[in-house]
Amino acid sequence: MTSNAPGSPSPSSAPSPALGEALAAGPLVLDGGMSNQLESAGHDLSDELWSARLLAERPEAITEAHLAYFEAGADVAITSSYQATFEGFAKRGIDAARATELLALSVESARDAARQARAKGVGRPLWVAASVGPYGAMLADGSEYRGRYGLSVAELERFHRPRLEVLAAAAPDVLALETVPDADEAEALLRAVRGLGVPAWLSYTVAGERTRAGQPLEEAFALAADAEEVVAVGVNCCAPEDVDAAVATAARVTGKPVVVYPNSGEAWDASAREWTGRSRFTAAEVEGWRTGGARLIGGCCRVGPGAISAIAEVLT
Repeated sequence: MTSNAPGSPSPSSAPSPALGEALAAGPLVLDGGMSNQLESAGHDLSDELWSARLLAERPEAITEAHLAYFEAGADVAITSSYQATFEGFAKRGIDAARATELLALSVESARDAARQARAKGVGRPLWVAASVGPYGAMLADGSEYRGRYGLSVAELERFHRPRLEVLAAAAPDVLALETVPDADEAEALLRAVRGLGVPAWLSYTVAGERTRAGQPLEEAFALAADAEEVVAVGVNCCAPEDVDAAVATAARVTGKPVVVYPNSGEAWDASAREWTGRSRFTAAEVEGWRTGGARLIGGCCRVGPGAISAIAEVLT
């Protein structure tokens, strides 16, 4: 394991600017879904840890997935730590010390992919976003699409803070507080990132113009408006048709750059652990998202390197 961060000097590239500075200069391309890329490479993810299981068993597969997206045109890789929690690892008999190593490895795997991409001639700046999934992701029962866990804001803050501390210590460029279904959990996460010294983005999963828990997006986004740590707000893992209104609301309420990475439009069946329906994601919508204020644009579940290449063509 090496200590080079994506923004550190290498023989083939200059240091990357801070992500906030880069967003001020123009839009950036996010990667696509980690799980679908791993499954397409033949890996079995039928496990409560999902992609995070491979951190312990096949970390090179994680690096290969990140590399595929960098080569496809992504500027930002989102780590495989979405479902990586101390509690989730403990269920698999992994103690806190090893869980700490695996969380740090999720950042290092993306760094390694950035180094490999540069070695292959990718000369543009590359960044790493450390994924922080919601409490419901640890439960692995689909509740990240419902929220309302029966926990207080303080309890949720206590759940998230230890993992955030470990991920921040691994020095990613940004913390991706993502797939947040509930404004109460967003409040907890915003408290938990204070003082960590790493910027963050806050991204809700939504249904129409409300969070999955039913709160109006205007109120949900307002929580981040004055948060100095937050460099972007927006939505992810939602249907593509829900993006336009969310982008407009996020930009108007917060005045911050907007982050957008919807899923393919298919629906997740938590009991069967499979996707149903058809893909409705097209890069043709990207220009409208950019015009509305989106500055970080990519895809989530079921959106692969081909779609990310198409997004990159629109944005560059």
